[in-house]
Amino acid sequence: MGCIVHVGSADGMSLCLLGFLLHASTQCNVPKSDLELEGDYLMAGLFDIHYASNTLHLGRPEAMDCSSQPFILSNYRRFLLMKFAVEEINNSANLLPNISIGYKIVDHCSDSHSFPSMFNLLSVNGVVQVWDEPHNKLSKVTAVIGGYTSSKSLTVAPLFMTRFIPMVSYSASSSLFSEKKTFPSFLRTVHPNKAIIAVVVRILQHFDWRWVAFLNIDDDYGNDCRKLFIAKIHDTQICLAYTKGLDQNTDYLPIFRQIETQRVNVIVVFAPEWMAEALIESAIQMNVSNKVWIGGEGWSLNQKLPKTKGIQTIGTVLGVSEPAKTIPGLNDFIRSFKAHNKHNRTKKQTPCNQWCDCSLSSAEIIAADPSFSFPVYSAVYSVAHALHDALQCGAGRCNSEITVYPHMVLRELKKIQFTLLNRMIQFDENGDPRSGSYSVVFWNKSGDAQEVGYYNFYKSSDFFISTSEIQWFVPTSLCSKECSEGQMKKPQGIHKCCFTCEICQDGTYINVTEDPYTCKACSDTEWSPEGSTRCNLRLVEYVPFTDPAALGLMVISGLLVVLTLAVCVLFAFHYNTPVVRSAGGSMCFLILGCLSLSSISVFFYFGKPSVAFCIFRFLPFLLFYTVCVSCFVVRSFQIVCIFKIAAKFPELQSWWVKYHGQWVVISVAFVIQALLLLIGYSSDPPKPHNETFWYLDKIILGCDINLKATSTSVIFLLILCILCFVFSYMGKDLPKNYNEAKSITFCLMLLILTWIIFATVYMLYHGRHIHTLNAFAVLCSLYSFLLWYFLPKCYIIMFQPEKNTQQHFQGLIQNYTKTISQ
Repeated sequence: MGCIVHVGSADGMSLCLLGFLLHASTQCNVPKSDLELEGDYLMAGLFDIHYASNTLHLGRPEAMDCSSQPFILSNYRRFLLMKFAVEEINNSANLLPNISIGYKIVDHCSDSHSFPSMFNLLSVNGVVQVWDEPHNKLSKVTAVIGGYTSSKSLTVAPLFMTRFIPMVSYSASSSLFSEKKTFPSFLRTVHPNKAIIAVVVRILQHFDWRWVAFLNIDDDYGNDCRKLFIAKIHDTQICLAYTKGLDQNTDYLPIFRQIETQRVNVIVVFAPEWMAEALIESAIQMNVSNKVWIGGEGWSLNQKLPKTKGIQTIGTVLGVSEPAKTIPGLNDFIRSFKAHNKHNRTKKQTPCNQWCDCSLSSAEIIAADPSFSFPVYSAVYSVAHALHDALQCGAGRCNSEITVYPHMVLRELKKIQFTLLNRMIQFDENGDPRSGSYSVVFWNKSGDAQEVGYYNFYKSSDFFISTSEIQWFVPTSLCSKECSEGQMKKPQGIHKCCFTCEICQDGTYINVTEDPYTCKACSDTEWSPEGSTRCNLRLVEYVPFTDPAALGLMVISGLLVVLTLAVCVLFAFHYNTPVVRSAGGSMCFLILGCLSLSSISVFFYFGKPSVAFCIFRFLPFLLFYTVCVSCFVVRSFQIVCIFKIAAKFPELQSWWVKYHGQWVVISVAFVIQALLLLIGYSSDPPKPHNETFWYLDKIILGCDINLKATSTSVIFLLILCILCFVFSYMGKDLPKNYNEAKSITFCLMLLILTWIIFATVYMLYHGRHIHTLNAFAVLCSLYSFLLWYFLPKCYIIMFQPEKNTQQHFQGLIQNYTKTISQ
C-alpha cells in the first residue's frame, strides 16, 4: 500500500496510519453485494442497520462486525428505500439521462468504531489523498446520504466537511448542524430539533399540562432536545419537574418511582425506537398507568409498541412525526428485491462488516416503522437534482465533458428548488428545510398511529389538534392547583409551577397576565375589595351647594345675618337705655358685626374644595370669633370689676376707665390672632385633600390642615374662652335680675358642649357630611351668643320696658353693694 505524505505534516502522518488500518481491515475478496452499485457518480449511504453501544470495547483497532449487533428493521427499510430511489433516478429519462448513479452503503452501527468504513468511502485503491494535493486521486463519492443519528453524524462529519463533500442527512436533527462555520457542507431533509420541540410545547400548552417529565437518550441528539426544551418553556407556564438521560444500562424503576413521587402525569420522550421500546415495555411491566406519553419522531410511528400487550394501561400515547407519505413503487420494489435475493445472500458473500439479515420477509420490511422515509427519498433526489444542474442537463442529455467535484454539488444543492410528491424541496441558508409540517399522531386502540393534528411552520405556524378523535384518560399535570380568581401565587421551591395561593387584600388586585406573583396596590383614586382582579374608580364625594342640608345651613346662616342686623337696629334705637348700655353699648355692635362676619365660613364648607375655599372655611371664623370672645372676656371682667373689684380696688377701675382698657384688650387680641393666622397660613395654608383612608370605595373631598401651623391660633382662641368662662363664673352670684354674667356663662357652656359633641362625632364618622356637621357647629357657636346673650335683652327692651330704666338698675347695684359690704 502506498501513502503520500509531506515531511513534517502531522495531518499527513495521521491519514497514513488510518489508511494502513483501513487496508488491513478490508482485505476481503468478495463479490460486489447489494450494498454497492457502480456508477458515474457515487452516493454514500450511512444507515444504522445494526446498533452497537458506545460502551463496547475492542482489544485492538479494527472494523466492527456489525452483524453481531442488534438488528434495526426500520433502518434496513430505509437502506432499501435509498436503493429504490437510486434505481428510480437511473431509470429516469429526464433527471440524469446519460449519467448513472452508484452507491456505497455503510452499516453505520457505531460512532466510534466505523472509521475504516468512512475512510473506505474517501479512498481510491486504499489510498486517502492528503488534503492539500491536486484532485487526481479523489473518490467518486460526490455526496453522502446520512447519517441516522446526530451523534454518529457529528463523529464522521469532519471527515467530509474538510473536502466539502455534501452530507445530506435524513434524520440527524441536532441544532449544532445549523452552524455553517463548523459544518459548511451539511444539509438535511428533516427539520432541526427546535421545530419538533416547538410542536411539543404547543401540545402541552393546548392541553394546559404544566408539570412534565423529560426523558431523552444521553447523546448529542437527546441532550440537544432537552436543552432546547428547557429554553422553550422558560417564558411559559410549563415547568420541568424531572429529567433524565437514558442509555442501554438505565434502570427504569427509580425513574418511574420519582415521577410518581412528584405527581407528574405527562412524560416527554426523545429517544430512538430501540430505547423507546425498552422504556415503554418497562413501564408496562412496572404497572405505570394513566400517563400521557409524548414521543419524538424517532418512535412516534413505531409499528411494534402500539400492538404490545398492556400498552393501553400506561395511558395515552401522542407523538410528533413527519407527515406520512406513500412513496409509489416502494412496496413493489421491496417484494421484487426479496424475491430476487432470497437464495443469493450468505454471510460470506458480503463485506466483512456489512452483513444484513436477509431472512426477513417483504411483508415484515414493508410493515416496519416508516419514519424518515420521505426524508431519505428526498435526500437522494436532492443530490440527483444538484448533479442535474452541475452537469447542465437538458434536452435529454447531460454534459459529460464536465467533471463534477463534491464542492460543485454542494453549491447546486444550496440553490435547488423542486417538487417531489407534491412537496417543495428547498434548503435555507443553514442547510435546513425551508418549509414543511409535522403531524400529531395518537396511538389508538387498533394499534395504529392515527393522525389527529398538524403543525405547519415557517409561513403561518398553523397548529391544530382534533381532541374529539382521541379516546383517552385526560389527566391534569400540575404541581399546584391553579389559584382562584383574585389570588396571587406564592412560590414554593425552585419551580414556578409549585406555589401556594394567597388572596389579595382590599385595596390591591392581581393581574395574572402581567405578574401572577404580586398583588399590586390600587392608586389613590381607585379601590378594590378583597380578592380583586382589577381596581374600581372611587366615588368622589363632597357636599354640593344643592344638598338639602347645605341649603338649610346656608339659610340659617343668612337668617343669623338678618337677626344680627335687626338686633343692631333695635339697639341703635335704644342705645342710651340701661339694657343696651349694660350689654356693652357700642361693643355690642362690634360683637354683632363679628358674628355676621364669622358666618361667612359656613358657605365655604360646601362645594368642591379649592385652596381659597379651604382658607375661607376657617379664617373668618377663627379671626372674627376671636374678636367676639375677646369682647365677652372684657364684658365678663367689667361685670366682675363693677360688682366685686370696684369696691375694694377703686384705683384699678379708674385706670381701666381712663385708658379704655376694654378696647386695648380687644385690639391686642385681634392683632395677636391676625398675626398667628398670617404666619400659619403663610407657612402651610389649608389645601384640598382627598380622604381615602376611611372608605375603600370613596374619596371624601376635604381640606388638609397643618395642625402645627394652625394650632397656635386655636390655642389662643381656647385661652380666651377659658378666661371668659372664669370671669363670667366669678359673677354667678350677682343680683338675680342682673344676669349678664350668667348669660355669658351659659353661652360658653353651650359653646363647649357643641364642640365636644362635634369632636366625638368626628372621631366616629368620616363621611362627607362631617363637613355639614362642622358648619352646623360653627352656626351653633354663633347662635349661642346671639340667642342667649342678645335675645333676652331684646325681650326686655320690647316687652319689659319697666326694667329698662335707670332707677331699676341703680337699685339693683345699691342692694348688691350693701350685701357684700356687710
